[in-house]
Amino acid sequence: MPAKKAKKATKKAAKRKVAKAVKYSYDFGDKTDGSAKLRELLGGKGANLAEMARIGLPVPPGFTITTEVCTYFYDNGRQYPKTLAAEVKASVAVIEKQLGKKLGAEKNPLLLSVRSGARESMPGMMDTILNLGLNDKTVKALAKESGNEAFAYDCYRRFIQMYGDVVMGVQAVNENDHCPFEGALEKLRDEVGVELDNELTAANLKELIKRYKAIIKKRTGTAFPQDAYEQLWGSVSAVFNSWQNERAILYRQKYGIPAAWGTAVNVQAMVFGNMGDTCGTGVAFTRDPANGEKVFYGEYLINAQGEDVVAGIRNANPIAKLAEEMPHAHAELVAVCKKLEKHFKDMQDFEFTIEDNKLYMLQTRNGKRTGLAAVRIAVELVKERLIDQKTALLKIPADSISSLLVAVFDPAAVAKAKVLTVGLPAGPGAASGKICFTAPEAEAVAAKGGRAILCRVETTPEDLRGMIAAEGILTSRGGVSSHAALVARQMNKVCVCGASEVVINYGAETLTIGNKTFKNGDDISIDGTTGEIFAGSVATAPSEVDQVLNGKLKAQDSYTYQMYDQVMKWADKHRKLGVRTNADSPDQAVSAIAYGAEGIGLCRTEHMFFEGDRITYMRQMILAADEKQRRAALKKLLPFQRKDFTGLFKAMGGLPVTVRLLDPPLHEFLPHDESSKRELANSLGVDIDVISNRVHALHESNPMLGHRGCRLG
Repeated sequence: MPAKKAKKATKKAAKRKVAKAVKYSYDFGDKTDGSAKLRELLGGKGANLAEMARIGLPVPPGFTITTEVCTYFYDNGRQYPKTLAAEVKASVAVIEKQLGKKLGAEKNPLLLSVRSGARESMPGMMDTILNLGLNDKTVKALAKESGNEAFAYDCYRRFIQMYGDVVMGVQAVNENDHCPFEGALEKLRDEVGVELDNELTAANLKELIKRYKAIIKKRTGTAFPQDAYEQLWGSVSAVFNSWQNERAILYRQKYGIPAAWGTAVNVQAMVFGNMGDTCGTGVAFTRDPANGEKVFYGEYLINAQGEDVVAGIRNANPIAKLAEEMPHAHAELVAVCKKLEKHFKDMQDFEFTIEDNKLYMLQTRNGKRTGLAAVRIAVELVKERLIDQKTALLKIPADSISSLLVAVFDPAAVAKAKVLTVGLPAGPGAASGKICFTAPEAEAVAAKGGRAILCRVETTPEDLRGMIAAEGILTSRGGVSSHAALVARQMNKVCVCGASEVVINYGAETLTIGNKTFKNGDDISIDGTTGEIFAGSVATAPSEVDQVLNGKLKAQDSYTYQMYDQVMKWADKHRKLGVRTNADSPDQAVSAIAYGAEGIGLCRTEHMFFEGDRITYMRQMILAADEKQRRAALKKLLPFQRKDFTGLFKAMGGLPVTVRLLDPPLHEFLPHDESSKRELANSLGVDIDVISNRVHALHESNPMLGHRGCRLG
């Protein structure tokens, strides 16, 4: 190759090499590299810290180690890219220069926090380290510079506890064991006669630190590290390792977060809410996450660190009280709320710390919210001209609309009730009633004006009458697409399914959860929105939307209905598809029209045969010995079907109706248990063997194929 060409090729190779160089550390603060657009790389927390710094909010300086490092970490035997150490050291130097402090220095030491930050928020699933950089020497410097020895040693004991737990693995041996650090803390409090951690003196805390170090040495055989960079890398590795801890894996599976995304690590200069009465920490929302109201909502603690609020170590104060204790900080936070919403165009959930009356922002993210809140926030953000209608519709999960249409438990009543267990929330709403184990029992309770909860291991089409009669349905098996869930949603019935801790004994007629056993007729309550199951009867509040549509409440008197109506109008304006309903009876058709259906997409005729005497005539038809008996039974069924279809067509007023002919295997209309077979045999005057033989003869190996096709032929 000629020298000229070789030189050109070398230059190209050099360019390619430069292009391949990857940046693993992004600074934020006075110098900010990232932004909200780099969420995939910086994670939600890192991207939003950078964004807050960019829009001028008071963010302590720091840097984010990218999600690419997490991927590299797991792909390369938990090793780091070769260039990362130098990048981290350079990023630490940026913080040191900005604050005039130095990591590990015996004078004016820099202290850091190390937190996880996945692309999607995973609250509480991964690990956090605070006060990194403290050791036996730097703690003395912190005490001298703060003029508060107790504060300095409190920070040190917190750091040792977090680091010992998260990095060095000093934890409870099993679920019945006590956290060794918490045990030592409680023992010391008892010895010195105080109730709260912040009542411990500097001398007490020094003694506690000795005990913590001894615990670490005994459990691990290793001394607590004194080198600040050793602490830093231990903490970074612990956060990356926590991406694959049990609770993080479970959370990702539940919410469909890919493991390949990885987490970022955020390293940030510490600010202290626990230096005294001019300091504090809190978690707040720009709107009420329960109902969506535009109010400053949250909690805070004076003289505490952020983990104290989340952990519930002390009862936190409502954020409104901060206006009395720290009016300037409260006013700043109100201004921050407005700025965050205007910028992110959504309700924000943020963490803050106040150090010596100065406010610092530690995190912001789109806040989790109830269904009601999701609808209200979306509607009001459009009114405030922050988002458009299409964006609002995309911000509302479909099940949020469902939550507006069903009865809910009264929050005051829920606060007094005891949650027995939690199943899968399959049919939104709230229901209380008598435990019934069979469809006839549920019908009998309803016939007397009572409320029933049909409790089954799993439901079949034979249970339909009981499902219609019951206020709610509870199953111990089956998922959110099971028979119970599908039918319950169509009928707007409250349903909790797949509650695996529920043990149903049909023979003994008992329902057991843990050590508590309920009998047939006992009261129980289920929340189909949360999956929670309660003992006894819990008071409910009816859906305002349902009341308006049924003429029991005026639309102008219900803001909930007005929001619902607005969202539905937007959906109608922007949708491309028609909307039809599943309806098998005139009542269902009337309800569907009220909710805006444009026709019936599927009317399943088999569901018409389960109400009242119809099932008896249907069984007579199936068990008929000859054509004459069969026609006699069909003659009794015909008026019912005529009446149903007349009612359906009248309700739909000329809108399209799709009818499915009788589809399921005929054995599903016959009883399966011996007592029901015997009862049917007696009512029809036939031998029980006739019924058993007919069930066996009609049984199909693959009932999912259906019969409608061949019956059409």
